[in-house]
Amino acid sequence: MSLKLQDVGISYGSEVIFSGLSGTIAPNTWLTVVGESGSGKSSLLQAIAGLVNVTTGSIKWDGRDQWAYPVTQYRQNVSYVTQSAQLFGETVRDNLDFPFHVRQQTPHVAHQTKLLEAVELSGVFLNRSIHELSGGQKQRIGLIRHLLFPPKYLLLDEISAGLDQVTKADIWRLIHQMQVTHQFGVVSVTHDVMEIAAATQTLRLEHGEGVFA
Repeated sequence: MSLKLQDVGISYGSEVIFSGLSGTIAPNTWLTVVGESGSGKSSLLQAIAGLVNVTTGSIKWDGRDQWAYPVTQYRQNVSYVTQSAQLFGETVRDNLDFPFHVRQQTPHVAHQTKLLEAVELSGVFLNRSIHELSGGQKQRIGLIRHLLFPPKYLLLDEISAGLDQVTKADIWRLIHQMQVTHQFGVVSVTHDVMEIAAATQTLRLEHGEGVFA
């Protein structure tokens, strides 16, 4: 169930962000996308996630064009996590129950609590108002929401930017543990030197082109 980029390009008006990007992102790999500001890193992740259209080329998952799948099915399998977690409703529970509800399942409190504890939170947070959470707590809750049902590919867009070192360590430890257990692919945009060093594959975007290494 690999992700394949075929001659992908993104332009905004007459401005070409990048073009001719081709490559395969294998299952269970950890691909880190690097490049200068404005090189198209976030745009690429959003395109892979099905949030924006590519200008040229196509993105295929498991041999089929991404748009051949129902949107909900695709986004459950290719899941996009942003730098600033967008929580909704009133409580943490509202956010962590949602993945169960969309799958017509009863929320599994023990599973929710286990993931909360994995990032140094606790089951008490389920009833916490989202308006009382710090930025780091919101980021952890947002990540857990995507990991309750692990996707086939997890797209991470600068998720640790601005976080303290302890919170960063919590987040990356959980993702690495979950990847080992569930064998999903990770595509990460980051400027963090240590995170880049941990990648199994890199994609450098520069001068409108992309180079896999």
